[in-house]
Amino acid sequence: MAKVKLFDQTGKEVSEVVLNDTVFGIEPNESVVFDVVISQRASLRQGTHAVKNRSAVSGGGRKPWRQKGTGRARQGSIRSPQWRGGGVVFGPTPRSYGYKLPQKVRRLALKSVYSAKVAEEKFVAVDALSFAAPKTADFVKVLSALNVDSKVLVITEEENKFAALSARNIPNVKVATATTASVLDIVNSDKLLVTKEAISAIEEVLA
Repeated sequence: MAKVKLFDQTGKEVSEVVLNDTVFGIEPNESVVFDVVISQRASLRQGTHAVKNRSAVSGGGRKPWRQKGTGRARQGSIRSPQWRGGGVVFGPTPRSYGYKLPQKVRRLALKSVYSAKVAEEKFVAVDALSFAAPKTADFVKVLSALNVDSKVLVITEEENKFAALSARNIPNVKVATATTASVLDIVNSDKLLVTKEAISAIEEVLA
């Protein structure tokens, strides 16, 4: 089983954590990770695009000219698609781009990205993240002590309000819980900063 060093908030090594190989030690499946990332990115699309069709464009209640005898092509409304200012045919309408993948696929993707971070030595374990009050400077000190100076995803065992508020104004730092951390978040981060309790929670769900 893989082992990682366990640090406290001051950056001092206190012990080691043994990781479950079925979660943190598998061979990453890049194809599955790709599929899940595309799915999660699709779900982030707002899908609020819209155009007006001929029934939504104002005007055009009267027939422009009589049906026969003018020499011109017959027309029923000045808001027909072929008219300037007319309705749009087959234009985009509000829709959801999200779709679901099987649970086994999503779980395999999570295991793959966690295992990849451990293999690349971009997985930092900390015993706990405790703050007396939300203060950005305190969180910056913790990151500095743990030598985390790049884009980082912080994973806690449960919602840590003070940690989330303290990290909110720090660029390239995102806080999530063991149950809300997504494949997209993990792939988009250079390092993972995970609490000891969060590791246990992740193993309990995915093992």
